[in-house]
Amino acid sequence: MRRHVCQLAEEIGERNVQRRPGELAQAADYVQAEFAGSGGTVRRQEYPVRDVVCANIELELPGRRQAQEIIVVGAHYDSVVGSAGANDNGSGVAALLCLGTRCAQETFDRTLRFVAFANEEAPFFQTEAMGSWVYARRCRQRNEQLVAMMSLETIGYYTDQPGTQNYPVPFAMLYPSTGNFIGFVANTASAGLLRDLLTEFRRCEPFPAEGGAFPAFVPGVGFSDQWSFWQEGYPGVMITDTAMYRYPFYHLPEDTADKIDFDRLARVVRGLHGTITVLANRGSAPGNAPATVPAG
Repeated sequence: MRRHVCQLAEEIGERNVQRRPGELAQAADYVQAEFAGSGGTVRRQEYPVRDVVCANIELELPGRRQAQEIIVVGAHYDSVVGSAGANDNGSGVAALLCLGTRCAQETFDRTLRFVAFANEEAPFFQTEAMGSWVYARRCRQRNEQLVAMMSLETIGYYTDQPGTQNYPVPFAMLYPSTGNFIGFVANTASAGLLRDLLTEFRRCEPFPAEGGAFPAFVPGVGFSDQWSFWQEGYPGVMITDTAMYRYPFYHLPEDTADKIDFDRLARVVRGLHGTITVLANRGSAPGNAPATVPAG
């Protein structure tokens, strides 16, 4: 994971349509090359934005018994203007690459897709040019049976200093004030999926984890790619270190690789691998929910 974060944040650096389209393309090519070495099926979904060809990169691992049921694990690889994006979202992409290449050596009942998305950051956030929404719309057009989406968003910063964790009102009364945990966040329609993910993660890895399902209008709840899947009626959960509610270098030039706690990031990824393994082999859909749920 250190190698992936350093490649994205140091060797490539800032990557976005507005100022660094060449670097955005380099990041997409890097992800594609890493996925290609796994032995799985790699696809590139290209689409134009402001005369720039953008791409979502997908690694698909077909399931054995319930192949029509699909679990998507995703992370955006672009960075905000002016930032190298080591934590936001080099950490999420590094986890995505490690999870994808490891799972490619295993077999699962459900189909797994690991997808790196373009254009999560402003000015494309929550617009039709957002890579994850382009991808989710195509899933809906194909009537694909997505039973779960996991968005890996800014997952590499942890501290044991008290008072370092903030929240939107009124959640400070419900959750810890120390920023040393990984968060699982969902809209209310995805509450069943969130419960399953959080339960399995805690069982697989002894790492602090907190979670909650809230109305989508609560600030921060929809601040990543799971939002796009909600728009198409699919269940989705964001997995995050809570970004701006903890990370002092959020969207700043100082978001560099030296800020990442790679030991704790590795523990989170280990827990996510165990969680994915359980959900991809479970007899019923995650959360005991239908393949699609109402958008929330």
